[in-house]
Amino acid sequence: MNYEPGIQSQLEMESLGNGPIHEFEDESLFTPKTEAQKIRSIEAVGECSFSGGSQASGDKVWRNIVYRSIKTVVFSTKLNLLMPFGPLAILVAKLTGHNGWVFVLSLLGITPLAERLGYATEQLAFYTGATVGGLLNATFGNATELIISIYALKRGMLRVVQQSLLGSILSNMLLVLGCAFFSGGLVFQEKEQVFNKATAVVNSGLLLMAVMGLLFPAVLHYTHTEVHFGKSELALSRFSSCVMLLAYAAFLFFQLKSRHNQYVPLNEEGIQNEENADDDEAPEISKWESIVWLSVMTAWISIVSEYLVNAIEGASIAWNMPISFISVILLPIVGNAAEHASAIMFAMKDKLDISLGVAIGSSTQISMFGIPFCVVVGWIMGRPMDLNFQLFETATLFITVLVVAFLLQEGTSNYFKGLMLILCYLIVAASFFVHVDPSPPAGETQVKT
Repeated sequence: MNYEPGIQSQLEMESLGNGPIHEFEDESLFTPKTEAQKIRSIEAVGECSFSGGSQASGDKVWRNIVYRSIKTVVFSTKLNLLMPFGPLAILVAKLTGHNGWVFVLSLLGITPLAERLGYATEQLAFYTGATVGGLLNATFGNATELIISIYALKRGMLRVVQQSLLGSILSNMLLVLGCAFFSGGLVFQEKEQVFNKATAVVNSGLLLMAVMGLLFPAVLHYTHTEVHFGKSELALSRFSSCVMLLAYAAFLFFQLKSRHNQYVPLNEEGIQNEENADDDEAPEISKWESIVWLSVMTAWISIVSEYLVNAIEGASIAWNMPISFISVILLPIVGNAAEHASAIMFAMKDKLDISLGVAIGSSTQISMFGIPFCVVVGWIMGRPMDLNFQLFETATLFITVLVVAFLLQEGTSNYFKGLMLILCYLIVAASFFVHVDPSPPAGETQVKT
C-alpha cells in the first residue's frame, strides 16, 4: 500500500514510538557502535525532527539523549556531589564576602570540575586519534592550573602563579606517583611491578631542563651579577621560556610521531599485548557531547577560579595560613584530582606505564609548557612574570627531581618506594607551612604570616 510521504513518516515514527524506541534508547550515541549504526540513528532523529506529525516524538528522542548525557557525565561519580559548592561559593561571596569560606567552597567546587574536564578530554580523544588526542591531553590536562594562574596573573599575584605551578609539579611527582606506587605495590605484593625505564629517563631529562631554566635566573638574582639590574633577569626568563616551549613542542612531536606507543606495555617480540588491547575502554559519550561538555566545564572552572583567586589573600588572613602553603599545597591538590585518581586506578590494574605517564607526564607538561606559557602570557599582559622562583622554591624542585629520578632509574616499583615519595611530600608540605615568603615586588600584593 502506498502512502503519502508525510503519512509514511508518521507511521514510521509511530512504530518507532511503540517498541523500537526502547531499542534506540539502548543503542543511542552513548554506547559504542559502528559508523553505520550511528548514521542510522542520526537519520532516525532527522526524520523525527522534519516530519510535521512527529515533532513531539523527535523532541522526546533528543530529551532522552540529553538525559543520558547528563546522567553519564554528572551522575557517574560520587565526586560530583561536590559540584553544588561552586554556586554556593559565589552566593557566599555575594551575600557575606567572607573570603575564608569563599576560598574553601570554591576549592571544593572546582575539584569535581577538574576531574570531569579530564574525563571529557579523554572521551574526545577516543574520536581524534593518538596524535590529536595527545595534543588535547597536553592542552587540557592541566587546564585548571592554567586558568587559575591566568586569573592570578591578571590580578598581579605573580608569586601565587609561580608557587601554584611549582606545587602542581611537586604534587604530581611526589603525592600522585607515590600513591600510585604504594597502592599498586599493596595489590601486587607477590611480584615487583615494572615500567618503561626509557620513558622515565626522557621525562626526567625534561624536568632537569626545566630546573635549569628556573635555576639560572635565581642564581643571577642572588649573585647580583646582572648586566642591567632587574632587567637581565626578566629578559633571560623570557628567552628561556621560549626555548622551553620549543623543546616541549619537539618533545610532543617525538612522543606522538616517533614513539606514539611509548606508554603501552610491549611483550618480548615488541607486539602489543592482546590482553591489554582487549581491556581498552570504549567511549561513553559521543564526539559532539564531549566537545560541549569540554566547553561547559572550562567555562564553569573559569568562573569559579575567579572567585577562588580573589579570596586567596583574605583566606590567608582568615585562616591564619601562609599564602605559600595555600598556593603550593592546597591549590594543586584540586587541579591534580583527575591525575591522582587515574594514576592509582591504573597502578592497581598493573598498568604502571600509564600511571607513570599520568604523574610524570603532567609534571613535564607544567614545567615545560605551563610555566613558560605563563611567562609569555605575563609578557603580553605587561606583567613582570619571570622564572626566578626564589631560592627556597627552586631548591625544593631541584631536590624533588633528583629524588624521583633516583627512584625511577631501576624501572621497578613497590609499595615502599611509594611510601617514601608520600613521606617526602609531607616534608615539603610542612616546609611550606612554616616558610615566610620574601617581600613581593612593588605593585604586587602579598600577605606574610
